Amino acid sequence: MTDPQDKPQPLPELPVISRRTAVKGAFATLGVAAFAGAMSPLKELVTRVSPAELFQQHYQELTAEDKERVLLRLEQEAKQQYGADVTIGDDRPLPGTKFVYAINLSLCNGNAKCVEACNRENNHDKATNESYIRVLEMTKGTMDMGHGNLTYNHEVPAEGKFYLPVQCQQCDNPPCVDACPVEATWKEEDGIVVVDYNWCIGCRYCEAACPYHARRFNWKQAEIPADEVNPDQSYLGNRIRPVGVVEKCTYCLHRTRRGRLPACLEACPTGARVFGNVLDPDSEIRWLLKNKRVFVLKEELGTKPAFFYFFNE
Repeated sequence: MTDPQDKPQPLPELPVISRRTAVKGAFATLGVAAFAGAMSPLKELVTRVSPAELFQQHYQELTAEDKERVLLRLEQEAKQQYGADVTIGDDRPLPGTKFVYAINLSLCNGNAKCVEACNRENNHDKATNESYIRVLEMTKGTMDMGHGNLTYNHEVPAEGKFYLPVQCQQCDNPPCVDACPVEATWKEEDGIVVVDYNWCIGCRYCEAACPYHARRFNWKQAEIPADEVNPDQSYLGNRIRPVGVVEKCTYCLHRTRRGRLPACLEACPTGARVFGNVLDPDSEIRWLLKNKRVFVLKEELGTKPAFFYFFNE
């Protein structure tokens, strides 16, 4: 007769490890100093992150009351760190909306006004002129981004060249989302891929996974004079991001979810940029995708970008 204790026992169900649980466990196991060192390059994590921020719940778990407290805290921190009065909203996707972008490469002349506008609008560091947009100077007849010139400083447009602005493609199959080990980034109903900057651990897996080099690691505290801080901000958008997180373009969701256009589009002097709700049958972007020969970057990767390019025929 077999002893019941000899029968294979079911494996215990493993607990789901969240960012907050992992952080707490690391503190308990390693100690504060050792944990900070282990999280290189975030060696100043302990001194620069408040307990309220470090142990904040994931954005999608926050109640309305939780969000109010978080937004108030972030507004107060902006005032303390930058001397600026800001308003940080919780802008949610609009029902029946799928945002899509397109650029007419026949009209883009490489002036980079979109890059400048992105820096101002999204509260980027002023010392480095950081931006979510790169404008590649390309030789006509090729689409090899690896040979694009990012450092041109001559008069534009140059003979034999065209200009390729690249930013987050808001992919329908985003590899950056799949790469995140703590679910700090995800795609929302309106097609925008967002980041919870208070949940990001700065591992940079998403940055490595993006084939468009559209994500930026925040190496240092942003330098922004008080009078240059954009006060109209959003939690998942252009609020001033903390050090040690990966950030990205969100189609200016603090504007577009409020019925406005992206700042880069408004700044473009040539009219090369088109943006809108592709689910609206009367929208310009819907007409363009139906009537123009559009293409996407690196189509062979299967990322399914919501960012299109075309030339005048």
